Amino acid sequence: MIIFLKPNLDPKEEKNLRRFLVDRKIEVIPVDRKQEKLLVVVGRFGELAKREVESHPAVSRLLATDRPYKLASKSLKVSSQIPLKNGPLIGGREIVIMAGPCSVESKSQIQKMAKFVRQSGSHVLRGGAFKPRTAPYDFQGLGKIGLHFLRLAADSQKLPMITEIIDVRDIELVEKYTDIFQVGTRNMQNYPLLRELGKTRKPVLLKRGMWATYKELLLAAEYILIGGNEQVMLCERGIRTHVQETRFTLDLNAVAYLKHETHLPVIVDPSHGTGRANLVRAMSRAAIAAGADGLLLEVHFDPRVSISDADQAISVEELNKIVKEVKKVAQAIGRS
Repeated sequence: MIIFLKPNLDPKEEKNLRRFLVDRKIEVIPVDRKQEKLLVVVGRFGELAKREVESHPAVSRLLATDRPYKLASKSLKVSSQIPLKNGPLIGGREIVIMAGPCSVESKSQIQKMAKFVRQSGSHVLRGGAFKPRTAPYDFQGLGKIGLHFLRLAADSQKLPMITEIIDVRDIELVEKYTDIFQVGTRNMQNYPLLRELGKTRKPVLLKRGMWATYKELLLAAEYILIGGNEQVMLCERGIRTHVQETRFTLDLNAVAYLKHETHLPVIVDPSHGTGRANLVRAMSRAAIAAGADGLLLEVHFDPRVSISDADQAISVEELNKIVKEVKKVAQAIGRS
């Protein structure tokens, strides 16, 4: 159950409502959103208590939901759209393409890539400044200077940018530079990080853990949503299976399932989802056909010498082909 409070509510009236709920042993979590304030009920309460709460002068309305992910559920709303400065609505009619290198390697590299991303018809510049790598000896990213290079490159082409956040201690720093926070697969259940991102008001792309169920992904999103940050998008990036021919198995069932269950936009990362550059274009087309709202693609001018994820990085020529083919698929299903 979700309790919606009346707008412009006097703090005394809200305090009175909270005392009223405590007296009836109704536990709630307050959510202070941009347009409204609401209380998410923990557990259930009976019909009598429901009628009492519904008639309270501080309450605007009640919303029942039978899903454990109450704020991510379609019970709350049919769909959400996330506006971007200098970009389209994520979750709108237009398919959004986020493209760029796995890692920012130099100032000239990311500036050149930003120009190409704009020319290709893509919408968002991606790049990693902090890289969570399997081995501590692998390249870990350029850090703060990488963020600076990304911001300069994005601004030069009037593009929004997305970069990964891996440590709760870096949120304040990364927020100064990025337009979208990216939470990687290894941090999907880093709940302290998700809670802190809920306090920000910048969009968050939450990647599905390589081991996670759909329910676990949606409940992870709930940690951000209860902080009041409504700008959350989900990302399918492949899961571990017995298949050895690809790095991961891109689960496009997830796209259809999530579009049925949640109002949050759904993005697909076919680069990590396959781990093979020669499969990215086909899976990009398939992702849009399945209902995805956008793509997250790793692109490099010379994939063979990419510092990280060389096997899955596509060339700039391949990105051009993907953008053109994805537009055709989008038009075929009534999108653009």
